[in-house]
Amino acid sequence: MRGLGITSSTRNASAPELPPIAETVPGFEVTAWFGFMAPAHTPAGVVNKIHADVVKALALPDVRERMLVQAAEPIGSTPQEYAAFIGTEIEKWAKVVKQSGAKVE
Repeated sequence: MRGLGITSSTRNASAPELPPIAETVPGFEVTAWFGFMAPAHTPAGVVNKIHADVVKALALPDVRERMLVQAAEPIGSTPQEYAAFIGTEIEKWAKVVKQSGAKVE
């Protein structure tokens, strides 16, 4: 098999020869992502401590390398950036679900 493209909006270091599909289909982006979440109203101090610990862990060379080998790019965004990202993901995928006509059974 031969890869034709990747679904992220930018090239990935683990497969730099594969162009993003977005180069042919503008706006196309489908990616998997992972993150930490806490219950609503978790005290800011607790959220900030978890964030600091996660950023510290993501900066460890062995952790970073292990993630990159699996084509996962460690980001470590702020809680506010992460919340904004989740909001855009909800908006994007809500449109897709609505346009598809899918219904919960």
